[in-house]
Amino acid sequence: MENYQELYDLWLLKCDDPTLKAELDEINGKDDEILDRFYKKMEFGTAGLRGVLGAGTNRMNIYTVNQATQGIADYLNATFENPSVAIAYDSRINSDVFAKETASVFAANGVKAYLYPELVPTPMLSFAVRELKCSSGVIITASHNPSQYNGYKCYDPEGYQMTDEAAALAYEYIQKVDMFEDVKKMDFDEGMAQGLIAFIDDSVYNKFFDLVHSKVINAETAKSSGLKVIYTPLNGTGNKPVRHALKLLGIEDVKVVPEQELPDGNFPTCPYPNPEIRQAFECALKMAETEKADLLLATDPDCDRMGIAVLDGDEYKLMTGNEVGALFTEYVLSQHKEKGTMPADPVVIKSFVTTSLVDRIAESYGAKTANLLTGFKYIGEYITNLEREGKEDNFIIGMEESYGYLLGIHARDKDAVVASQLVVEMAAYYKSKGKSLIDVMNDLYAKYGNYLNRVDNFAFEGASGMQKMADIMDNIRNNKPTEVAGLKVLETVDYKETEKTGLPSSNVLAFKLENGNGVVARPSGTEPKLKIYFTAVGNSMDAAEALYKEMQLSAQKWLEV
Repeated sequence: MENYQELYDLWLLKCDDPTLKAELDEINGKDDEILDRFYKKMEFGTAGLRGVLGAGTNRMNIYTVNQATQGIADYLNATFENPSVAIAYDSRINSDVFAKETASVFAANGVKAYLYPELVPTPMLSFAVRELKCSSGVIITASHNPSQYNGYKCYDPEGYQMTDEAAALAYEYIQKVDMFEDVKKMDFDEGMAQGLIAFIDDSVYNKFFDLVHSKVINAETAKSSGLKVIYTPLNGTGNKPVRHALKLLGIEDVKVVPEQELPDGNFPTCPYPNPEIRQAFECALKMAETEKADLLLATDPDCDRMGIAVLDGDEYKLMTGNEVGALFTEYVLSQHKEKGTMPADPVVIKSFVTTSLVDRIAESYGAKTANLLTGFKYIGEYITNLEREGKEDNFIIGMEESYGYLLGIHARDKDAVVASQLVVEMAAYYKSKGKSLIDVMNDLYAKYGNYLNRVDNFAFEGASGMQKMADIMDNIRNNKPTEVAGLKVLETVDYKETEKTGLPSSNVLAFKLENGNGVVARPSGTEPKLKIYFTAVGNSMDAAEALYKEMQLSAQKWLEV
């Protein structure tokens, strides 16, 4: 633990930001408040920094951001010749400030900084890194976290988030930087005048949308479908890009939730701006009472995740990330088959905790499914390797059950712009056939079985909690079950055994059971939680639900250490 009182006193002396200084003065003498802000430094994980906004070493502020930037600048200067960086930001509090600070520090270190002049989705940052041939990329975002959070995500030259190896090297440099003494910074306007900072121009925007639009499969059907859409960007970056993509698609009837239309980092009507939860759709559902629509569409603040609710009779049903992934797989593969455009060796790429229904659908079309570790960077890396082999056309679609999808190779991160375009096009296509997406999903369940996918989260707070999770995983690993809820374990996959999986080592255990069922145990990489993923397959959804409850009881015994 850091000497938190000494650090607090140092900040009182050195901090010259008036807002942060006022916060420091306000907590003077409040030991718990000081401890929380200074007991540790923010950790630089594979996704960079993420934390609560405020003063201190354990907070997101200009000092922690600039320290990270200085370290990354040192890393880039040591690793690349004439390095450059693309920078983007979302709608969160201080995102624009942190982005300009980041550009100014890079410029002072001789690293050319290309900055988007306004907030944009995360996939547009991924695209810009590759398009501008940058050495790295940074986006200021905390994805779908509540409003008090912000973050700083770093990218490799290939446009996906930094690999573990690159992040570890960058962190070594960051740790050497004194945030008050060692950070070089140039005036932003001076950086512009010297050509060390440049705004990303419209040609990059336009090429991104051209590539997204090139993935449209049934353009004429979409235009003539009469599909009605209500869209909410949840006060984030999706408003302009998603509406533009849908306009190019030819969908005219798109109404935007007014109170969630404009960027607002306070997220006043949606404390948890996450399209995975029903609360994110409340304003859209209210709007739908008078403005009936076929589809409700939501994107998270940095527009890399997308969720939908579908009109089913008189009510709207929220579809899960697994269900949308299965629908995408069916739609894209069926259209390739119908149009005679199927590549020789089609591959669907997904995280291994995404529903195995996707594997079944892919197999029925002769497509391979690549099951990778959780984290879209692994999907981005897989696509890049395909591209290096000249096999990028084999890539059908990539997905994670946590509402992240990618169609096309324009980005190497999940992209809610292209996913929104695809889900609307798909809904329009099936509407022209007299079906809703619910109907199509029910057809898939009837054909392959009712796949119920659930995640149970078990919280373990503090250092003792981390040890408890480690003990639980060790216990499961050392006493591997031979059955779960009476279902025989057909195969056990230990993702620590890299020589068997061919993937980076990860503390994850997967148990494949009879009849397509399965259980996966995995400690969260970002939260003090142990996650257990269940796949229960039944002749009906009620039967699958009953089986899930039996599996749940079996798995809970694993926690008794």
